[in-house]
Amino acid sequence: MQSTTGPIENFRFSSDDLPPRERLKAMRELQERGILPLEPLPACPVHVQIAKLFLPGVGILSGKLCGLKQTGARDAVDARDDIFLGVNLAGISTATQRGREVVLRDGDAVLLSCAGDGFTISRPTPVHFVGFRVPRQALASTVPDLEDPPIRLISGKSAPLRLLTSYIGAIGSDGPTLEPRELRLAVVTHIHDLIALSIGARRDATVAAEERGVRAARLRAVKTDIAANLDDCGLTVTAIAARHRVTPRYIQKLFESEGLTFSQFVLGQRLAQAHRLLVDPRFSKRAISSIAFDVGFGDLSHFNGSFRRHYQLTPSEVRHRAAG
Repeated sequence: MQSTTGPIENFRFSSDDLPPRERLKAMRELQERGILPLEPLPACPVHVQIAKLFLPGVGILSGKLCGLKQTGARDAVDARDDIFLGVNLAGISTATQRGREVVLRDGDAVLLSCAGDGFTISRPTPVHFVGFRVPRQALASTVPDLEDPPIRLISGKSAPLRLLTSYIGAIGSDGPTLEPRELRLAVVTHIHDLIALSIGARRDATVAAEERGVRAARLRAVKTDIAANLDDCGLTVTAIAARHRVTPRYIQKLFESEGLTFSQFVLGQRLAQAHRLLVDPRFSKRAISSIAFDVGFGDLSHFNGSFRRHYQLTPSEVRHRAAG
């Protein structure tokens, strides 16, 4: 990876459109350019589908790999003071560093140092993964014995680790457009907190990390859940709380921290989705009542009234203006 202190950058690569004989050549070129630290494994089919995102203080590599070995080279100048947390979302990987080897299964993670002797993570069979490279100083004050042991296996049953992966999954589509800078820095702080909790933050640092990182991750996960289920007329705070294994009051407090109630957020999301459908020419023939029901309104008069109060226009007026 490149330096994690610069501005947001994005990089995507897939071998899907390349014939098998061209894949190894493409991998060598990317490795020589310092973009992807990947090497093909002997007698294994090669597949790559990855995305890299750089934020100020963390580099994120995610996607699917098969038939490849990921390396953390000890002579990479910009990596000498970084640590790497690799999470196996699905599949089996083998990580090696300083003569020690650990096997990662579904949900497991491994903590590795980018300094010293470097490391390797081998994935001979298909693996869905996400990896984080973080400057050591970002975690040194909150995590004791960061280098002891030099390679550390973290169980997929870890609640902070599961929150970390769900948080990254939720911001995945927003990563390239995280603005303003304050939002990017807040996201990085949350990631640092969740990584620290996953690998064992000091007791005096745990409270602050839970307050920031865990709450932010849960709120993001709840918002993602709501967005995916707007068409459910039974979308209640009780149902959401049950799915996320917290109390309804906890969900309400998450939204209160943003000056909202759960109901206000759901209503706003439904109205925004209805507005998007009304201005989309692909849905110009769909009845307004059908759109209202599609986004979770069970009562048409409630939809019309709420929509007009929010946009100062009726649904018909919005559609008419869009058709312009």
